[in-house]
Amino acid sequence: MTIQKIAIAGSAGRMGRALLEAVTRAEDMQVAAALEMDSSPFLDQDAGSLIGSNNDIRITSDFESALQGCDQIIDFTRPEGTLKHLSACRKAGVKMIVGTTGLSDEDKAQLKAASEEIAIVFAPNMSVGVNLTFKLLEVAAKVLNQGYDIEIVEAHHRHKIDAPSGTALRMGEVIADTLGRDLKKVAVYGREGVTGEREDTTIGFSTIRAGDIVGEHTAMFAGSGERVEIVHKASSRMTFAMGAVRAARFLQGQSKGLFDMQDVLGLR
Repeated sequence: MTIQKIAIAGSAGRMGRALLEAVTRAEDMQVAAALEMDSSPFLDQDAGSLIGSNNDIRITSDFESALQGCDQIIDFTRPEGTLKHLSACRKAGVKMIVGTTGLSDEDKAQLKAASEEIAIVFAPNMSVGVNLTFKLLEVAAKVLNQGYDIEIVEAHHRHKIDAPSGTALRMGEVIADTLGRDLKKVAVYGREGVTGEREDTTIGFSTIRAGDIVGEHTAMFAGSGERVEIVHKASSRMTFAMGAVRAARFLQGQSKGLFDMQDVLGLR
């Protein structure tokens, strides 16, 4: 059995700790590096102590040095951090699993360019259940393609800084692509005041930020006399971390290219 050596970006954060735990549990992987920002108070601490163990891996902000000897990095940080890591991984030939949200079209273009040299899995949500939901939305949109208004409602914890969530936007993209619409032209982000009647082709988004909600997404197809809702609720960040572990296993067999969780799960 080949052991994959994994670096964890943002290792001291809420998601980073879940990733540390998931990789530590995996028999075919090991945490080889734990990365944080220069300003982190956790620098030089044992990364294992963050999850109640000891792995003798010191948290560092020296990305390029830490990547030496690593096979892959899992990055659920912020766009500016992810792009910095992307450059270092490209130089070092380290594969990437990117769950960062809020990336611009230009940022995504950089991922695409880098994928000509290294293998990358990029997905706004790595939960297996969420990615199954994307597939269900495609089926629903094909069937409910006339006479149904489409709304997407998402809820996350109070600390999330981007809205709508990357998952909600991906849900909208899946539906719009299936219906032959351009999401950038038909999306409506919140409503206030006298808005007039709803246009038939729009896809609405509503955002909730409160408490410690891990992640909830509802896609609503509302017609005359009935409503179909496809709902996913996450109760633990571990679901995203376990999806990232599956992505790491998938990348082991890839030398270059840009993939998503639909590829990882064989849903394409």
